[in-house]
Amino acid sequence: MKKLLILAYDFPPYVSVGGLRPYAWYKYFHEFDVFPVVVTRQWGNKYGNNLDYIAPSETNSTIIENSEKGIIIRTPYKPNLANKLMLKYGENKYKFLRKLISAYYEFFQWFFFIGPKSELYFASKEYLKSNKVDAIIATGDPFILFKYASKLSNIYNIPWIADFRDAWTHNKNNSFNNLIKILNKLLEKKILKNSNAISTVSTFIKAKTIRLVKDKSFYIIPNGFDYEAIEQANEINQVKNILNIAFVGTIYNWHPIRSFISVISNFLNKNPSAKLQLNFYGINITSELNEMVSTEFPNIEQNINIYPNTPNNVLLQELAKNNLMLLFNYYSFMGTKIYDYLAIKRAILLCYSNDKEALQLKEKYYNIEEEDEYSHHLQEDLIKKTDSGYIVQNSEHLLILLEKLYKEFTETGQIKCNTKNIEKYSRKYQTEKLAEIIKKVSSF
Repeated sequence: MKKLLILAYDFPPYVSVGGLRPYAWYKYFHEFDVFPVVVTRQWGNKYGNNLDYIAPSETNSTIIENSEKGIIIRTPYKPNLANKLMLKYGENKYKFLRKLISAYYEFFQWFFFIGPKSELYFASKEYLKSNKVDAIIATGDPFILFKYASKLSNIYNIPWIADFRDAWTHNKNNSFNNLIKILNKLLEKKILKNSNAISTVSTFIKAKTIRLVKDKSFYIIPNGFDYEAIEQANEINQVKNILNIAFVGTIYNWHPIRSFISVISNFLNKNPSAKLQLNFYGINITSELNEMVSTEFPNIEQNINIYPNTPNNVLLQELAKNNLMLLFNYYSFMGTKIYDYLAIKRAILLCYSNDKEALQLKEKYYNIEEEDEYSHHLQEDLIKKTDSGYIVQNSEHLLILLEKLYKEFTETGQIKCNTKNIEKYSRKYQTEKLAEIIKKVSSF
């Protein structure tokens, strides 16, 4: 059995889509003859929102958990001064000072082992002093983990894999000036130089990264769904008395949330007796959304529910009660929530494929430099391939579609979903593919 050291900053119990990927590796690698040793930080769910990312750990000591699946090494976390100020005074005070302090750590962490993330490096190094592993994989972001994996690889002569969940230096908004952007590209090229392989979640990230590191083996390991959690969710029926539409996760500036809410408002104005609920789970703009609805669409305030971050297995069971899944267009990349939507077999509403307002938001805020060598409509492609929902062209089409779907709901008590051929999108299936790559890399 191969032994693999995994550097993963996001990891349960922290509620984050980024943590689900390495958690699946931990759960399933042992079934494919790979023994995982995960190095992460200690997490809690004290706040149920973004403050959990900067909340101090309950202990100052490293915690080591052993099981038949593998080992988890959890390092202590101490927030820096910027995070302490935010925890104590809230996000509206000392903004400039907090930005300065955060910028200091973000910059100098590349040249010195400073900041809370460096605890993962020191814990990994301590483990490797007395334990042999066959390979190392670091999943980013945070991409500083790539530096740690590269350094450990050099010290202990261990092959390593860089796993990209997102693009690093090809994000248009990832730097505050051109000098920092150039520095990031130099760092990415230098750090990846001694990597033995690169895994990514999509062809888009591969196409971007391969321009900096052309002589590496690239592997596509998409995200997916947890089939064990899905089995529990699949036992739950749709709600029958109120049409429920669910959305999960981050709402970005380029998402047409105002347009979608406006259409819901228009629909309910036209159909005052209609019973409809919008359920938002773990979103990042709770106060902004509440303010927008109360000032611009007060007629639907009672139709909106907002829930805090929830562990994935519990979240899936809540999602299964809904009738429709709202998905905003990510264009050139897939995102992660679409896989859970597929797995719980609830019809997807993709908004939008060709809406004027949405395209204006994309032009202004979308931070991906698109090119012709890869698809710009990955979600559409997958929805069509799996017959899992509706490609909504624009706001006018959405209103027409809502009328049709609500009629179906009142007549049948559900929204039919025809999702098919999704087995290969499970995280276990993807972990098996990665296990073969680990075995190949460790034989170098």
